[in-house]
Amino acid sequence: MGVDRRLGVAALMTAGAVFVSTLGSPGVASAQTVVTAPSAVAVAATAAATGAATGTAAFAAPGKTLKIGAKGAAVKVLQTRLKELGYLPGKIDSRYGGATQAAVWAFQKVNGIAPTSTVARRTWTALEAPKAPKVLVPRGKPTRVEMNLTTQVMVLYVGGRVKLISHTSSGSGIPYCETATWGGKVQRFCGDARTPTGDYKTTWRRNGWHKSYLGQLYNPIFFNGGIAFHGALSVPPAPASHGCVRLPMNVAAVLPGLLGKGVPVHVRGKFVR
Repeated sequence: MGVDRRLGVAALMTAGAVFVSTLGSPGVASAQTVVTAPSAVAVAATAAATGAATGTAAFAAPGKTLKIGAKGAAVKVLQTRLKELGYLPGKIDSRYGGATQAAVWAFQKVNGIAPTSTVARRTWTALEAPKAPKVLVPRGKPTRVEMNLTTQVMVLYVGGRVKLISHTSSGSGIPYCETATWGGKVQRFCGDARTPTGDYKTTWRRNGWHKSYLGQLYNPIFFNGGIAFHGALSVPPAPASHGCVRLPMNVAAVLPGLLGKGVPVHVRGKFVR
C-alpha cells in the first residue's frame, strides 16, 4: 500500500467515513461508507488526505443559499460539483434551471435529504462529503442499470463504476383507463400504472420522439415489454407515469450513447407516498 493510500485510509479511520469521487465528470467512485457526525475539522482533514491520495482537489462549498432561478458563481460551483459526482445538471451556465434542479433532487435523495429546489447548508455539507448511491445488486454485472423505486433514482454503472445518477419518476401505481386512436381506430387502454420490480435487459429503442398509445416518449430505451426509460417534459418528485421510467430531457439526450442493448436492468424497492 503506497504512502498516499495509507494516509487516505488513516484519515478515514480518524475523521469518520466520507465518500470522495475518484473520477472526473461524469464518473463517481462506487464505495460507500457511513458518516457518523464528523466535525468540520475532521471532514476537512479527510477531504485533504483523500484528495492527495486520489489526485482530486478537496471541495469547499460556498454555502450560499440557492433557489430555482438563481444565477452567478455559486450556481456554477454547484453545477460543476454535481457533474463531477455523476449527476447531470445540464449546461454549466451559472443558471439554476430545471435540469440543475433535477440533478439536485437526485443528489439529495442519494444523500438522505428530502428533495427540495433550495440548496442550503445541509445540501452544501453533503456536497463536501457525498455518499455513493446504495448498491441494489452487489453481485451484478459491472455494466448495468439499477432503478431504485424507493428513492426514485436511476444509477448507470459502466465497468463497475458509477457513470450516471439521475432523478426519475416511475409508475404512479394509480390504475388508469384512457381512450386513444391507435392502429387507425379508437381504442381503450387500461392498466395499473406500475413499474414492476425484477431483473431485465435493455431491448429495442427509438431516437427522438416516439409515439405510444399512452403518449410521447423521448429517446425511449425499452427493458420490460412496453416499459422504457425515456425523456419527459414533466418528471415530478413522486411517481407519475403509466409504468415507464421518466427521465429529465437532458439525461435522456445522452443516455442512448452510454447504455447499449442487452444491458442488465435491475428494478428494486417500493415508493411510499
